[in-house]
Formats: sequence, C-alpha cells, structure tokens
Amino acid sequence: MGKENFVFIDEVQMCKDFEKAVNGLHASEKYDIYITGPNAFLLSSDLATLFTGRTFEIKVYPFSFSEYMEYFGLKDRYDALDKYVLEGGMSGSYLYKDQEAKYDYIADVFDTLIVRDIRKKYKIRNTQLMDRIVDFLMDNVSNLSSARNITNTLGSMQEKIHHTTVGNYMQYLCNAFAFYKVRRYDIKGKKYLSSNDKYYLSDHTFRYAKLGTKNMDYGRILENIVAVELLRRGYEVYVGILYKKEIDFVAVKRSEKIYIQVSDNISEEKTFEREVAPLLQIKDAYPKYVIARTRHDEYQYEGIKVIDIADWLLDK
Repeated sequence: MGKENFVFIDEVQMCKDFEKAVNGLHASEKYDIYITGPNAFLLSSDLATLFTGRTFEIKVYPFSFSEYMEYFGLKDRYDALDKYVLEGGMSGSYLYKDQEAKYDYIADVFDTLIVRDIRKKYKIRNTQLMDRIVDFLMDNVSNLSSARNITNTLGSMQEKIHHTTVGNYMQYLCNAFAFYKVRRYDIKGKKYLSSNDKYYLSDHTFRYAKLGTKNMDYGRILENIVAVELLRRGYEVYVGILYKKEIDFVAVKRSEKIYIQVSDNISEEKTFEREVAPLLQIKDAYPKYVIARTRHDEYQYEGIKVIDIADWLLDK
C-alpha cells in the first residue's frame, strides 16, 4: 500500500517488438518504467513515435570533472584537472591501472558500442568511409567542418564519394551521441548560419584512444570539455560569429545567455588580448567569460570574467 513499482529493462532493443510489452505495462498504470540501451537504437525521435509522446528522455553523459574528483577522492582541483584531461569521463576505464589499457578499453567502447551499433541500425555498407569520417572529425575537434569539405578531403585520397552520404554518416554519429554538432550563430544579425558547424566528442579521450596523444592541441581538448559541460548543464550551445571574429561559445538557456572564450594558456599578453578582443566587441549586457588554465582566483577585465577552468567546471 502506497509503494511505488519500478520496472527497469536494459538492452531493450534485443527484444523484438519491445514497445508492445512496454505499452502494455504502461497501460496498467502500475509502474514507472525505465528502458535503457545503445544510443543508436534508442533515439528520442524513434521512442516518441513508438510510445506516442509518453516518454521522458534522461541523457547520461560521461563523468563530469566534478564527478571524477568525487570518485577518486581528489582534493587539489588543479592537479585533478591534469589527470582528467588525460583520463576523461569514461568511468569503465578507471578500473585499469595502465594508461594504455585505459585507452584500449575506451577505443573498444567507441568501436563496439557506438560505431558497430550505428552500422547495424542504418545498414551501412561502406564501413571504411564511416571510419575515415570518424577519424577526420576526431582530428578536427573544434574546427569548422561540413559534409562538403570532408568529402573534398577524403575524396581526393581514394574513391569518389558523395557529400550527401558523408552528411548522412555525420548525422548518424551525432544521433548516437558519438559527437555533438554545434551550429554557428551570427550575434549581430541574430540568426543561425547554415554551413560549417563544429563537432565535439562526447568524451575527449575517444580522440586519444583512437588517434593517439602526439601533437595534441590541449586548447582544443579544453574546448571540448567545456562544450560537453555546457550541454550537461542544460544549455543550447552555439559558435558565435561577430564581425568575422569567432566567439567559442554562445550558451543559451531560456532567458539566460553567456559568451565564452576557452584557452589553454593566457599568460602571454598577445594571447590574452586575442581571447578578449571578440568579447569586448559584444555590446549587450550578458555575462562574458574567458575560461583558461590560470591557477588563480577569478578576476575581471573590462567586465569580462576570467576564471580558471577547474573552478568553472566545479561551478565555484
């Protein structure tokens, strides 16, 4: 009497016509029902069709920096960030002591639980093309990309490919949350731009695991971490364009808006000036941030908040 009944069904896609059983349980009005499974097979659009709008999606992200610190009981946030940058948020890898073993596990997760399921769901025949698109997007995290420029780059290497096919494969990767697409937004014109988006990995260590750590641009990795954290906090995220200059992120949540520049190191005056210049040109009163590895307390420069990335990730 008064007790709640919960039904949890994992790997639900393994059961043919599972929606009939779930709808039957739901019709009894006796249960709160939770279903889980691979991202590629549990798209919110598909579920809305199967259950005619009776679903609520709970997005589960890799461990945040805050969760990483709590899991390992770490106290020094600056040293902890160095470790998090290398180890990421794929918590299954934390069971391995050796860094290479961690990356082997992470690569396996990407290859089996993401790419394999995408191939199966969408019946992809050109698996080599899919792999090359994945490598390209990983190697160009935070760079502007489009189906056409990827087609031109990959098509010049081997066989002729069509940009529509490339665009479809990119969408499949985003549908499965392997990557997040971030569109461009014209701040002055207040309009969305239709070409050249940015793509960020759901966890930055997928890049290490698949392509290695040599010649890494840690500024781009920090940008990836900030992008995913903004999504985790419920923001819609865009790349800002103003007078041909780029603002790393315009983050919007209802009436709230923030502008963010991300940098690895702003100790040199020229670098600092480059990061704040686009923000100084924005005339509205919404908060503006430079997030970098300062290892100092937050301070302000002409109304712009300059904050260490570890502090920002911990929401201090």
